Order: sequence, then structure tokens, then C-alpha cells
Amino acid sequence: MSTLVRWDPIRDVAAMHTELSRLMNGISEGNGRAQAQSWVPTLDVWETEDSVFYAFDLPGMTEDQISIEVEEGALTVSANRTRERKSAGERFQRFERRYGLFSRTVGLPQGISEDSIEASYTNGVLDIRVPKPEQPKPKRVPIKTTAGSEATIEAKARNTK
Repeated sequence: MSTLVRWDPIRDVAAMHTELSRLMNGISEGNGRAQAQSWVPTLDVWETEDSVFYAFDLPGMTEDQISIEVEEGALTVSANRTRERKSAGERFQRFERRYGLFSRTVGLPQGISEDSIEASYTNGVLDIRVPKPEQPKPKRVPIKTTAGSEATIEAKARNTK
């Protein structure tokens, strides 16, 4: 007896996107040389009116093992998690935790000040706060009338969506 499984193209596209992201994050590092990447930490990204937040899960690591770099509109978090060797008499049944080098790069909002980025590390979670750049304010434009006096018109930005 055979079982029919309904084809869900959205699920297939999402799975392919995940695998391609994992592949692209691990293929190259800066100068194009191949990199052996053992793992990629999970990441949550959310935003408020004034900031964008990034949260990386990095359990079992210390602050001095983690590197954060900002360059040309990209935030890169990298580290090397090593496995502690136990006594030779132990026999492991399963290895599921990932170890080794990782590097993950995410885009930043345009116009941010690199000096305003804040990072904290608590209970295995690296939290990074990136303040959004200040939006331009409406500008008042004076208009000269033919009589020589000035009138002021207030200009406001309008969303044209």
C-alpha cells in the first residue's frame, strides 16, 4: 500500500533557502579561500522604531572567544568553539553538538554610526543593538513675495505607497 503525500512548494522553497544560506555562509571568507565551517549559530533579528537587534545563540562560549566586526555595512560575528576532551575511558554514544570555527555576516541599516553599536553577552546569548540612523526632519522653506516680505511654507515628507 502506498501513501500519498501532498506537495507543498512553499515548504520546499523554504528548505532550499535554508540550505543555500548555510552553504553560502560557509563557502568563503573574505579573500575567497574555502573555509571549513563546522556550525552556524542560530540568529534572531527584530527591530523597534529606533533600533535593530540581533541575538546569536552561542552556548558554552566566553566573551573572549567571540569576535564582532563591522565593515562596509555588514556585521560579522565569528568564534571558534572547541570540544573539551574527557577521560580516555569514556565511550560516547552520540555527538550532536557542533564545534569548530564559525563566521556569520548580516547586513546593517544604511547610514548607521559604527561607534553606536552595543553588544552584551549573557547566559550564552550574544545581543547586539544597532541604533537606526536619524531620519531627516521636514525643512521650512521661506518664500519671498513680490512686496519684499517673506512667507514660510512648511514642507512635510509624504509616503507615496
